[in-house]
Amino acid sequence: MRLALGVRRPRRHVLGLYFAGVIDAVGTDVEGFEVGDEVYGTTGLRLGSYGEHLVLPAKAIIAPKPTSMTFAEAAALPLGASNALDGLRCAEVGSGDRVLVNGAGGVIGAYGVQIARMLGGEVTGVDAAYKESFVRSMGAIDFVDYRSTDVTTLDDRFDVIFDMVPSSRVSRMLDLLEPDGRYVSGNPRLSTMLRASRLPFTDERVHVATAGESRAAFAELAAMVDAGQLVGIVDRVLPMEQAAEAHRLVETEQRLGAIVLAIGPDAEQRRAAAST
Repeated sequence: MRLALGVRRPRRHVLGLYFAGVIDAVGTDVEGFEVGDEVYGTTGLRLGSYGEHLVLPAKAIIAPKPTSMTFAEAAALPLGASNALDGLRCAEVGSGDRVLVNGAGGVIGAYGVQIARMLGGEVTGVDAAYKESFVRSMGAIDFVDYRSTDVTTLDDRFDVIFDMVPSSRVSRMLDLLEPDGRYVSGNPRLSTMLRASRLPFTDERVHVATAGESRAAFAELAAMVDAGQLVGIVDRVLPMEQAAEAHRLVETEQRLGAIVLAIGPDAEQRRAAAST
């Protein structure tokens, strides 16, 4: 990652991966988008979404903004929803499956709860007690406070575990699976990635969710939102002048949802960027 972003100093001087805004101009060979279109997307390793204007290649991963979302909500949508969608599709969650989401109060975990429920799963969320009402509002029917209960000691067994906690002991989490269960890590350590690599002696039950970012995925997420199947998860919107505070909040986990930076005086109408 340091090689990609810069070893001694950042290659890009403007931060930011995710955004929502209005197209001001298009190149002569650009197809599918026009001036005035409301879009959301990611810059990838190019960064730059904190800027007032953003120039992207014609093949950039963008999609029409969900019509029912504000720019702030749309800027935060890819931050967790695409990862959760990829992971739960990988796990083939279906109707009646019992799904455990570990770290359900985080952004990706909360989208995981919503998407698992949308796919027909019966969701148990795991997080700190103060996040219980939030996690249940996302669609969890059961909740476990990890501070008072060691989740690996549960008597329940699950068809799918979607795990956003990198420090989880995978071997013990696997004990919670049904015989044909699937474990998906959305925030894996190297050891978990190797376990899921499909090399000899790896475990076929273990999978790793990718970022899942593509135009098709973003268009699908927008359709889910506009169909009322998915809601945005934004803790608060801060002005760009408070970018440092936004990053502090992200680092300390003092939030329920994404932190979004508004860009310019009319940012809610025109432009926003998600703080990662």
